Amino acid sequence: METNLKGASLKNLIVHYVGSKNNLDPLYLSKEALSLSDENRQIVTDNFLNKFQNTAEYFSFQHPDSLQYHEMYHYATELFANPENFEPVSAKMASHLYESSTHPKVKGGELYIGIFENLPVDSKMCKAIGLFKTENKSLFLDAKPHDQTLKLDIKEGTEVSKIDKGCLIIYANQTEGFDILIFDNQNRGEEAVYWREKFLNVTSQKNEYHQTAQFLTLTKQYITGQMESEFQIPRTEQIDLLHKSIDYFKSKESFDIEEFQSEVFQKDDMIESFRNFGSKYSSQHQLDIAGNFDISTQAVQKQSRIYKSVLKLDKNFHIYIHGNTDLIEKGMDMDGRKYYKIYYQDEK
Repeated sequence: METNLKGASLKNLIVHYVGSKNNLDPLYLSKEALSLSDENRQIVTDNFLNKFQNTAEYFSFQHPDSLQYHEMYHYATELFANPENFEPVSAKMASHLYESSTHPKVKGGELYIGIFENLPVDSKMCKAIGLFKTENKSLFLDAKPHDQTLKLDIKEGTEVSKIDKGCLIIYANQTEGFDILIFDNQNRGEEAVYWREKFLNVTSQKNEYHQTAQFLTLTKQYITGQMESEFQIPRTEQIDLLHKSIDYFKSKESFDIEEFQSEVFQKDDMIESFRNFGSKYSSQHQLDIAGNFDISTQAVQKQSRIYKSVLKLDKNFHIYIHGNTDLIEKGMDMDGRKYYKIYYQDEK
């Protein structure tokens, strides 16, 4: 799915304060939408939507019984159908977030809710509902001329480019739970789960991005975990297999599991071990990974970051390996000290 966020216009924007319910923080609901100048409206639009520019994974609302029982799906459907009810529906969304903010580490903050129009998605102009939450404040020095000198004020606020959490609900595929983009700067720990799972309650769309990302994650888990313990392969061979895995995805347009296993693992016992691991991994994580799918280049680019090949030697050295592992030899001297011998042609 192709999404170009440039050119979208912000029609309505309101801000509520949503505290942590667990910490007995307050919930302040605004009665009216914000009035913004054209310049400020453009600044807010650009900075809010820029947070999704590098986001390629799409989500959808989910419910085990029916989407009609999903609160955020219900509110989004109501707001798309009746934009004149913007203020009361946005208050319901903020109240739902407040009820979801029960983890003791959840921070209170402002919740901005806006309606965007003219969002290009797959050559169609779509509407979207944006939700953005700020949780971390900064101190700003505000110096202004006053009586032939400068007056200094210290203010607390949020940098408009550093919003902590965001969600963009696109008015497309409504019956399937809408197309949704998400970002979360605090995406680790239990306190981060509430935004995606408790408040939004979404699931990844089973598209080429999802399939590519999940299979690369599975492969890395196998090579650096199961395979290491089962075959006692050295770290340099692990790195070589990681290179082969990511290179396969970079050089192909579509994925075929039989071809991948043959090119990367080659040996029958390793292929069988990988298949068994994949079956258990998919069952444990409730995944349905296909044997054939189109490869998402965006997912490959993102996963390449976790496929970094680094030899960490005690606390003294990190060796980054980008290519031929045959140029590295591992050994041990007469005193029992371990070493790596590295061959190279040019020093840069």
